[in-house]
Amino acid sequence: IVSQKVSESLTERAGQFGLILDDISITHLQVAQQEAEKARFLVEKAEQQKKAAIITAEGDAQAAVLLAKSFGSAGEGLVELRRIEAAEDIAYQLSKSRNITYLPQGQNVLLNLPT
Repeated sequence: IVSQKVSESLTERAGQFGLILDDISITHLQVAQQEAEKARFLVEKAEQQKKAAIITAEGDAQAAVLLAKSFGSAGEGLVELRRIEAAEDIAYQLSKSRNITYLPQGQNVLLNLPT
């Protein structure tokens, strides 16, 4: 719409000087319009990222509140359960390594050796 009006105005003005314009290319206007659309897109993207960060933070806060309530109601049992699960995971990871040998504490595993 804008480029059409500019084209008509230029054709009319050139006609007053006896010039005939076949084609008018308004590239600068198109570039400016594209830059404006790009800027609008970037602003919208930043707003969406801001909203996503807020939603994530709210979810983390709710999770922290729920965990605090769970710890309060379950007492030390939940902490002990997490400790056992972590130890189990560590033992599993170590069992897959060929460089780790498990020697039980307090037992004489190396038999027939002088002490």
